Amino acid sequence: MSIWRSYRTLSTRTRLIIGGGIMAYAGFGLIASDKAEQALGLVPTEQDKQRLQDAWPKIHAIDKA
Repeated sequence: MSIWRSYRTLSTRTRLIIGGGIMAYAGFGLIASDKAEQALGLVPTEQDKQRLQDAWPKIHAIDKA
């Protein structure tokens, strides 16, 4: 039996708990990653942000006459 079919055979309450757990895990990861970046000193400086902005390609529109 496939994983999807096994998941579908679970009760509604169990599926809600699994889905809520996955969302909680993802939310914790978003919060923890920001704290980890600050703790490890990996927060970008203004110079890094400017270099990234300069690396974006420039697009110029030219009207056909």
